[in-house]
Amino acid sequence: MTYPTRQAPRAADVHALGRSLSECRACPRLVDWREETARVKRPAFRDWDYWARPVPGFGPADARMLLVGLAPAAHGGNRTGRMFTGDRAGDVLVAALHDLGLASQPTSTHSGDGLQLYGVRFTSPVHCAPPANKPTPAERDTCRPWLVRELELLRPTLRTVVALGAFGWQAVLPVLGEGGWSLPRPRPAFAHGARLELPPTRQGAAPLAVHGCYHVTQRNTFTGRLTPAMLREVLRTAALESGLPVHPTP
Repeated sequence: MTYPTRQAPRAADVHALGRSLSECRACPRLVDWREETARVKRPAFRDWDYWARPVPGFGPADARMLLVGLAPAAHGGNRTGRMFTGDRAGDVLVAALHDLGLASQPTSTHSGDGLQLYGVRFTSPVHCAPPANKPTPAERDTCRPWLVRELELLRPTLRTVVALGAFGWQAVLPVLGEGGWSLPRPRPAFAHGARLELPPTRQGAAPLAVHGCYHVTQRNTFTGRLTPAMLREVLRTAALESGLPVHPTP
């Protein structure tokens, strides 16, 4: 059994963190669901050998910008083994990053497709696919040590965080408070376009900007609540604050 509170602090780098995290079985409901999804499969993916384990963060170890989602999709990251890969949310997000020059290609279909992120990393507060895409508060808290350690490892280079959706916003702010940055009180509510600037409280940390963005769910993108232009604007603003070069887009 992997215990996040014991294992996460031991990871020397994000690669070791991902290896340890991928063995975690700390949440029985999530273990059952991710494995049941892999057995049943969707007809379109009946020939796939599902990953069906916790999905590590993805992107460079010296990322300047971190995108924080919710959890892997049952037939996306839980199938492919890579964050924001193999589902509609990943398609939209990676296309926007490619438009800005922050991804090597506009698609994210499987772990061996050659995708590279430039200065950007993906992660989530919950690393297993949850039923109905809704992890419980207890599952979020059990998974929290992995995110705490990931932020500690990224601290020397990290300059901006983009929280995708209210869940990501609410989950990442207290972790940032633990990880070396000071939070305002009262804690601001999530909103698309919201921005916080957090001063560092520990040596080795720099001021950090946190941006809120509607999540790239099918519901949000199909209804127009989140358009490609809206997404690109948040990502562009965060990237420029991070010191990352971006392409001009219409």
